[in-house]
Amino acid sequence: MRRQRRTKIVATLGPASSDRTVIRRLFEAGADVFRINMSHTSHERMRDLVAMIRSVERESSRPIGVLVDLQGPKLRLGTFGSGSVVVNKGDVFVLDSNVEPGDTARVHLPHPEILKAAQPGQTLLLDDGKVRLRCTESEEGRLTTRVEVGGKLSDRKGVSLPETMLPFSALAPKDRSDLEAALDIGIDWLALSFIQRPEDIAEARKITRGRAMIMAKIEKPQAVERLDEIMEAADALMVARGDLGVELPLEKVPGIQKQITRAARRAGKPVVVATQMLESMISSPVPTRAEVSDVSIAVFEGADAIMLSAESAAGQYPAEAVAMMNRIAEEVESDPTYRAVIQAQRAEPEATGADAIAAAARQIAETLDLSAIICWTFSGSTALRVARERPQPHVVAISPNLATGRRLSLVWGVHCVVAEDAHDQDDMVERACRIAFTDGFAKSGRRVIIVAGVPLGTPGATNMLRIAFVGADQSEN
Repeated sequence: MRRQRRTKIVATLGPASSDRTVIRRLFEAGADVFRINMSHTSHERMRDLVAMIRSVERESSRPIGVLVDLQGPKLRLGTFGSGSVVVNKGDVFVLDSNVEPGDTARVHLPHPEILKAAQPGQTLLLDDGKVRLRCTESEEGRLTTRVEVGGKLSDRKGVSLPETMLPFSALAPKDRSDLEAALDIGIDWLALSFIQRPEDIAEARKITRGRAMIMAKIEKPQAVERLDEIMEAADALMVARGDLGVELPLEKVPGIQKQITRAARRAGKPVVVATQMLESMISSPVPTRAEVSDVSIAVFEGADAIMLSAESAAGQYPAEAVAMMNRIAEEVESDPTYRAVIQAQRAEPEATGADAIAAAARQIAETLDLSAIICWTFSGSTALRVARERPQPHVVAISPNLATGRRLSLVWGVHCVVAEDAHDQDDMVERACRIAFTDGFAKSGRRVIIVAGVPLGTPGATNMLRIAFVGADQSEN
């Protein structure tokens, strides 16, 4: 099944999309990668969902990626004696280590690391930012704050500290358990929530040991400040606009989205734009015009993938939401200004032979109006380098490694084909032309360019270009 667009679509699975029939419909509507949110999913349910995805994959003969999104450390208040209270602007409100139920003057905060780390002058956000406190005094086991934005507080509401570096790991005990279970069933991408520093990624990488690619969710100001270091440590980034919009002023989020997207493109790392993209389609069969514009901006920016959350997980119109996202991406990519915007953002290639080859392949393919760039790749690095160039011709990645095909399903413009590795260069050219013809990327008599590493099967050794004709029997070259 060939997609007509280059931007990939990630669809979150949930109550509205938890059986094989719906998963198949989402795939047919345009989903390239399926996200499983471990905040709401048991290990047994995760195994069932992955089994259904793999069943659809076998039926379609196209690699499908699975992204498991870890919950991350959840910081929450304790409980209130009456279940809820109302705090007003100007009130003094205390967060402390006392386990007794709270009232209008205080509440238990069962996170000693926050009580130690927060300093006077710093902000605390409660219940997704609905209530804002300013720390005025920090003592052993006690924070005194003044209410800057009042409202209702109830049991176990979330706590965020946008200005405080918290001394804990991005992997809570639940995350470690979820991570091991996900690796056991062979998932492809792992998303880490609430990371603050590159060390958080290094910790996860020690556990994964190459069994899954790591995606860093950028949703805290601390992560934005150390973006370059985090990007170097991670395999991909996600612009997690929901929590980013809680911990930062909302008006800053669009600019940060562009910064992250462009930085990831320069680095050749896949980037996903997520959260509230077609939010109204949770309950409506059509999105708002503002949502359509929001999705189109991510596509114009050259994001590798755009993601649906509650729209496909719990909404009334999951397949329709995917289909709408698919149509928006196709329309943007056919717009006359799209190529100009993409080209204007293109970065200079890295000073390596492999990156120079990828850049040359793009330039040659566009100059000669070739039909496709065919990448033979074992690890996926060749296809990633070519995709970084955002070429106008289609990109086809051929790999003998199914795991590589699944991971590349997230990457801009890459059509993945899993096939036996080539025996020699003649076999490599012949089969590349045949696949380009049978999958509809090149007609007889047209030319393609083939990018590979020699000797064949050597990961990361991109060092060869070859232009070939696609013959009527798909073997002339």
